[in-house]
Amino acid sequence: MSGYAGDRTTGFASPAADSAEGPIDLSAVLDLYRPNRYPVRVVGDALSARGILHGDVLIVDTAASPRTGNVVIARWQDQTIVCEITRNRNGWFLRSGRSGDGHTLRPVDGDQDAGIWAVVCALVRTEV
Repeated sequence: MSGYAGDRTTGFASPAADSAEGPIDLSAVLDLYRPNRYPVRVVGDALSARGILHGDVLIVDTAASPRTGNVVIARWQDQTIVCEITRNRNGWFLRSGRSGDGHTLRPVDGDQDAGIWAVVCALVRTEV
């Protein structure tokens, strides 16, 4: 099945036909050809306040440097979690998005089996 090109209409030609875009290559748009970019599916709703919902696909970059406010994929005590990262004078902390846990801050400390794996750089929603 081919995509709609805008040139096969009935009646009159669409005035928007001149600006019809060709197929969109999501791999190119999301820069998935880079070896450090990966799609990751979200399980759970911990960051729904940030617009990240269960079932969404996050595009993550393992080479990106985290900054305060970034959403990251992190390891915390043998769990892989999606959370926000923040920095204060005491170091880096992972902040849960769940309002029920008081937005708990967890220190990022290699000695505590905690670390950042990747920074989230895009979100793909497969259902609206």
